[in-house]
Amino acid sequence: MADLTRFTAAEQRRLLDAGEVSSVELTQAHLDRITAIDAKVGAFLHVSSDRALQQAAAADERRAAGKPLGPLDGVPVAVKDVLCDEGELVTCASRMLEHFRAPYDSTVVAKLKAAGAVLVGRTNMDEFAMGGSTENSAFKKTHNPWDLTRSPGGSSGGSAAAVAACEAPLAIGTDTGGSIRQPAALCGIVGMKPTYGRVSRYGLVAFASSLDQVGPFARTVEDTALLYDAIAGHCDRDSTSANMEAKPTAPTIDEPLKGLRVGVVPEHYADGLDAEVKAAVDASVDRYKELGAEIVEVHLPNAKHGVATYYVIAPSEASSNLARYDGVHYGHRTDETAMHAELAAERKAATDAGDKAALKKIDSALVRLYRKSRSEGFGPEVQRRIMLGVYALSEGYADAYYLKGLQVRRLIRQDYDRAFEKVDVILGPTTPAPAFKLGELVDDPLSMYLLDLYTVAANLAGLPAISLPCGMSKSGLPIGMQLMAPPLEEERLLRAARMHEAAFGMAPLAKI
Repeated sequence: MADLTRFTAAEQRRLLDAGEVSSVELTQAHLDRITAIDAKVGAFLHVSSDRALQQAAAADERRAAGKPLGPLDGVPVAVKDVLCDEGELVTCASRMLEHFRAPYDSTVVAKLKAAGAVLVGRTNMDEFAMGGSTENSAFKKTHNPWDLTRSPGGSSGGSAAAVAACEAPLAIGTDTGGSIRQPAALCGIVGMKPTYGRVSRYGLVAFASSLDQVGPFARTVEDTALLYDAIAGHCDRDSTSANMEAKPTAPTIDEPLKGLRVGVVPEHYADGLDAEVKAAVDASVDRYKELGAEIVEVHLPNAKHGVATYYVIAPSEASSNLARYDGVHYGHRTDETAMHAELAAERKAATDAGDKAALKKIDSALVRLYRKSRSEGFGPEVQRRIMLGVYALSEGYADAYYLKGLQVRRLIRQDYDRAFEKVDVILGPTTPAPAFKLGELVDDPLSMYLLDLYTVAANLAGLPAISLPCGMSKSGLPIGMQLMAPPLEEERLLRAARMHEAAFGMAPLAKI
C-alpha cells in the first residue's frame, strides 16, 4: 500500500472502515514520519507515542467488536500545546508553564477523545499564542515544510506545519487574530476559525478571552468539516459558548451553493499586497464567476482600523489574563535562595554606602519574587504585549485607548453586518505575501503585526472565516485566500470553500 501519511483523514477513515488498514498501522506510520522529519520541521513539542498506540489499539478493538464508532475513530490528530489534556504537559511554549501537567481535559480534547481520535502529540506555537511566526516559542522554532528557511506563520505554526508535512492528517489550532488562517495560508493547507462561541474555550489557556477561538487544520475542506463537526457545540462549562445546536457540516459539504453571492472588497487591495497574491485571489474570483456565482462589490470602511484596534484590545485582555502567572499562584517561580541573597547584597551595599534613597528603592522580597518570576518565565514578545496592555488599561488612558478600541470594534462589526445583507460570503487574501524568511521580521514587531491585516477583523467581529490554497508563487510558495461568512454560518462557509476546492483541485503536498 502507498504511504499512509499521504492520505487525507477522510480517506484514512474509509481505509479503516474497509479493514484495509488498522489504526495501529496508521498511527505507527505517522509516528515514523515524525521521527524521520520532525528534527527538520520542528512541528511538535511533545510526541505521545505510547499513548497514541494505546488509543489506536482501542480503536481497532472497537471496530473489530462492532461497537459504535466516533467520526474520527482511529484517525491521528495533533493538538496545539495550549489546550488542557489530562496528564499531559501543557506548556504554551513558555518557560512559565514548562513543567505544568493538565489535571483535566479541555472540552475540545474531551470531544476528540469521544470522537475516537488518536492524539499523537502537542504542537509548537508562539509563546501563549502571541506572535505570527512560531519563532517566539521558548523551546524551538518551527520551519515551513515548503521551504525550511521560511516561517510557517503563527501562532499555530506547529499545527499547520504538522499537517503540511504529513506528520498528522488533522490538527487543532487556536485563532485570536488569524493564528489558524495565516499559517494555513503560508503552509498551503486549509484552516478555519469558527464563529466565536461555536467551539468551547473551556480548558484553553487564555490569551485574549473575547477573541480566542479553537479551530481545525486539514489538507482538504472535507477533512476540515470532519474535524470541525467533532469539536463544535454548546458547552455548559464555557459561559461564552453559543447555546444552540451545531448542525453537522460534513454531510452537505459537496453540495454547491446555488445563487451564491461573493463579495469582493476594494479596501483589500491596498498598498502592500504582493502582486502574486493579488493575481491568485483575482483568479479565485474568476473561478467563482465560472461556477455561476454573482460577484458583488462591498465596502468595509473601518477595516483599515482593524490591526490598531486588535493591538489595543488583545494586549489589554492578555495583560489581565497573564497576571495570574506570578510565581505564587501559578507558573515558574524564581530561585528564592538566590533571590534573597541578591536582595541582602543590595541592601548591604546601599547601607555601607550610606545611600538611604537607594535603600528605599530596593524591592520587598514579595515584589522581587513577582518581578523575577515573571521576567524569567515570559519571553520578549509576551512581555511586550503585557506592557502594551497595562498601558492601555492604566488610569487616564483606558478611555482614550481601550474604550475607543471597543467602540471601533463595534463599527467594524456593523460594516460586516451591512455587507452580509448584500452577499453570502466575502472573498479576499489571507496574508499580504507568501511565507517570509525566519528571522526576517524578528526585530520589526510592527511589520509582523501588519501580517494580520486581513485576518483580525473576523476575530473582532466574531465571524467564521476559512483560508484555503489558491495558488503558488513563482518561488514555489503556497498562496492562500480567505472566505468569511455571517456568524454561525459555518455550513455555508465550508460549502463555498468546497466549491472552490473542487474547481481548483486539491493543493499539492510539500516535498519534504
